[in-house]
Amino acid sequence: MAAVARRLGVAPATLRTWDRRYGLGPTDHQEGHHRRYRPQDVARLMVMRRLIASGVSPSDAAEQALEHKGSATFRATEMKFVDRSELVNTIYRCAIALDNDFVAQALSKDIKKYGVIRSWHEVIVPVLTMVGQDWATTGKGIEVEHFLTEILKTVMREKASKISKVVNPNPVVLAAVGEELHCLALHALAAALAEKGIESYFLGSRTPHEAICSVVTRTAPPAVFLWAQLPKNAKAKYFNELPVVRPAPRIILGGPGWDPTECSKVAVVHDLSSACLEIERAVGL
Repeated sequence: MAAVARRLGVAPATLRTWDRRYGLGPTDHQEGHHRRYRPQDVARLMVMRRLIASGVSPSDAAEQALEHKGSATFRATEMKFVDRSELVNTIYRCAIALDNDFVAQALSKDIKKYGVIRSWHEVIVPVLTMVGQDWATTGKGIEVEHFLTEILKTVMREKASKISKVVNPNPVVLAAVGEELHCLALHALAAALAEKGIESYFLGSRTPHEAICSVVTRTAPPAVFLWAQLPKNAKAKYFNELPVVRPAPRIILGGPGWDPTECSKVAVVHDLSSACLEIERAVGL
């Protein structure tokens, strides 16, 4: 029982309660013997926990779980959501439960249906905000933020790797400047651009200025997007001291770290949609 409880992310006492109240126990359990769960038993318990995480009452969840005939892999694609807020709450609860497979499946499904930009604004940002508020309020849950961030990076990387037809002969450059470690937004941007057929060089977090300059010199990109979450990393030299190439790339800054008074000669964007629009213009779409 303990092993099954760890796999599901619940307490062994919870499994005993579900068995006693709803009949969600191991098949053919004999009194006085260890509880041995079969794959079908585990599948029903997964359904039970995930439905409860989505807001379904335990009794209704148990009724659906007992009817489940599938394998032990209960996928997010099997769940239906009334609206987007329900999906946000479900992903939030499953992130807290550290349910990697379900969160990844739910996000991938939503991105496939609605696209990166809508999923980012309507689902991902709200979930990240809820997780961040938990940490700010209680001082706990930092592991949930890291857990969710890594899933998002994986999902976005997969999306960014799939471009059916590239529209820009020279990739755009995406980089987080200075000592900036927060670059999840860059992953989202790369994925959103890929949906539009725009290829990019993803340089990631803490990109040395020399590296950015080298790529600009070697590739003459149509656009250079520089990300800074924190003011200490948003130094004007990162865009003022880029090498001169022809044609000149469009310089675009993103992130709350930049000082608007220092950025009057370059484009500054405040969300994913605007960043994509500026880059689309740079590549001629």
